Amino acid sequence: MRTSVALALLAGVAVASVQIPLSTPSFPETNEYYQFDWPIRKVAIIGAGPSGLVAYRELTEAGLDVRIFERDSVPGGNWHYTEEVPLDAPTPNAPTAIGDFVPSLPPVGVDLPYSEEFEDDGKIWRDHRGPKPIWESLTSNMPSPLQQFPQWPWPAGTQWELSHYQVRNYLRSYASYLNINSNDENPATAYNTRVERVEKRINQAGQEQGWRVWVRSLKPTQNNTYRATWWTEDFDAVVVAVGKYNAPLMPSIPGLEEWVRRFPDLVRHSRQYRLPEVYANQTVLIVGASVSGGEISRDLNRHVRKIYQSFRPDNNNASHFALANKLRRIPRNTTLVGEVKQFLPIPEGSPIQSGLVELTNGTILSGIDSVILATGYRYSFPFLPQYYDGATYEPHEGSATTVSPFLPLDGSHIRDLYLDQFYLRDPTLAIIGSADAVVPSYPSLDYTTLALAKVWTDTAKLPDSETMRALYDKTVEERGGYGKYLFFFGPERLSGKSFLPVIVCFTYFIGWLNEAAAKYGGKQVEGIPKYAKEVAHYWQIAHFGGPLQLSAPEEDKAMLASLGIAPGNGADQGKYDDALFYDDDW
Repeated sequence: MRTSVALALLAGVAVASVQIPLSTPSFPETNEYYQFDWPIRKVAIIGAGPSGLVAYRELTEAGLDVRIFERDSVPGGNWHYTEEVPLDAPTPNAPTAIGDFVPSLPPVGVDLPYSEEFEDDGKIWRDHRGPKPIWESLTSNMPSPLQQFPQWPWPAGTQWELSHYQVRNYLRSYASYLNINSNDENPATAYNTRVERVEKRINQAGQEQGWRVWVRSLKPTQNNTYRATWWTEDFDAVVVAVGKYNAPLMPSIPGLEEWVRRFPDLVRHSRQYRLPEVYANQTVLIVGASVSGGEISRDLNRHVRKIYQSFRPDNNNASHFALANKLRRIPRNTTLVGEVKQFLPIPEGSPIQSGLVELTNGTILSGIDSVILATGYRYSFPFLPQYYDGATYEPHEGSATTVSPFLPLDGSHIRDLYLDQFYLRDPTLAIIGSADAVVPSYPSLDYTTLALAKVWTDTAKLPDSETMRALYDKTVEERGGYGKYLFFFGPERLSGKSFLPVIVCFTYFIGWLNEAAAKYGGKQVEGIPKYAKEVAHYWQIAHFGGPLQLSAPEEDKAMLASLGIAPGNGADQGKYDDALFYDDDW
């Protein structure tokens, strides 16, 4: 039986609708706490999206010296639409460690800072700033009352459905409020500046102490001419707030690589989609039916001749929201088809329209003008290459020579994050905004970033390393092991009915932070507003056509059968297990 739940962002919000008493469960009983090897005074934040902005606020309010690096020219993360599109996604996929970009480091042996000027037709600039994966008509899938920072509410009367322009302007106004917009000339900010490498620093005594950050700024000097400048800065702690929509995933479907090579402008990843008019009167195959695939299908619907929407059965038993929630958003006149088995060869000199696409159930599609691969993204951190499994890495002089990897090569998840943000082996490194549904939502950022500030200023405590490891391992087991849904937060993880000590949930953070404030001083936090659950309920009805439901594989199969879509035979299932076919939620 399916379980109806509140909006993903606020599942379990009923238990966080008022301030939580200080007696809310926090750490298990222990007299041992983690001791940092050096005092934390100076912190780097990588990324000026929503997570990075709130982290800056909390860390500076705690008295820390903070520097924020943003590769784009403005704050706001993904909420910066331009008609400029990202570079073509490599097929087959680039290694995950460089799935977002290939780091650019200064020539060996030069004195820093070091600058070069060069001519560029725009390719290097696009790679540097990374055009965002949003299209002209995109709207947020969260209502405005739930997509706002508590201290920066939307004006009264703001409609619930927000265009990306509204979200962009909202985030930039918030950055201005913090005095860190790109036109504020705040020395704490470095825009047009990409972090190329982060390394553990070795002090004069030969001990690890803090982090060295290698950065490159790129600025236009005149027409088609740019100046690149490299330098390093040292920090006591680092916050990674780059999001999870940077490295496209191209599925491992036989024949796809050849189609991409032959027709690069007609077979593209969804991150390059901008305007529906480009596809006017075409027959379009969209591979993937999650958020991006479904919303692009809606955008194209009135402009194209026909849409084939391909998706595969959801056989993942880990807790997550059902595919049916997304299918409700797809227009009824869309032709839903099963999983793609292969793109058949096209004779040299023949157009793409002569190509055939075979599905796993034997159906053949023909007459396709364009293919959009809405097949998701991977976690990619090119500035941390040494932390990928099996990495071969040459550290700079003065940097640690051995590290413990925690980034899997498939990019499906991140390991060893206590409370889903503190790196277990060294909690002076934190990755925020990594979890599905809850952590990226704006209200919860107050809790997760305040946790960073309190822990790093010694006004909240982490358990000792052994306890953190035990709690983390228990959480991974309870979440069904490693995989793409490791960071999914459904109702059973948020309701508070079955408390799991290391689950990032509202009740935990609110109770822990308020308990720490009572013991060590500092501000307390309040729960999510009481209206949030009701807003979420009505938003689901308006946006999704009904309450969101958890996945139930057998019911999904029955739903597919009712649509006349066979799930395919056993030999086909699992062939593309390395491909995360469906986008995560915005």
